[in-house]
Amino acid sequence: MKILKLGVLVSGNGTNLQAIIDKSEIGEIPAKVVVVISNTEEAYALHRAKRHAIPAFVVKPKDFPDKRSYEQKMIEILEDYDVGLIVLAGFMKILSPHFIETFRNKIINIHPSLIPAFCGKEFYGMKVHRAVIDYGVKLTGATVHFVDENVDSGPIILQKAVEVEDDDTAETVALKVHQIEHQILPEAIRLFAEGRLRIVGRRVLIER
Repeated sequence: MKILKLGVLVSGNGTNLQAIIDKSEIGEIPAKVVVVISNTEEAYALHRAKRHAIPAFVVKPKDFPDKRSYEQKMIEILEDYDVGLIVLAGFMKILSPHFIETFRNKIINIHPSLIPAFCGKEFYGMKVHRAVIDYGVKLTGATVHFVDENVDSGPIILQKAVEVEDDDTAETVALKVHQIEHQILPEAIRLFAEGRLRIVGRRVLIER
């Protein structure tokens, strides 16, 4: 089977990036991270990429006159590396319709809740887990979805739930959710690489 080339966009610690690299290196997924792009040089994910000899680039919006030219730089890098799938792994920038159309149905994102709960522009990072605790829900989880023009609204590929216990805090919920993110994101990549995902309207069908 042909190995799928991945471009991973990051902004932070990069634990999901690490999960993808680890699964790739032991042959659990037919995919390989060939390039990493961050919007900030402070992202620890860049060090993870360096440790595995993966080319990594910092492309900062403030270094460009407008969003289109900023995104065009990322597009050029991704195309230079012949990327077949773009993975948003804690990437804290909203992509424009132009970027999304350039890679239509070839961008996936991991979100730390069970979409459509606790998602959208106001929900990211620890804000999601604090909202989970404040609302008092009994279940939360993580979602991998295709990226479309709206925030956290694309067709859902995989979801997995975790229970919220009475003594949980936002921090303990975050730890639980991170663990399942590291499971379902590589799994979604594997399904994509194997050509087993078919989008029908809002649904993603997984072919056996």
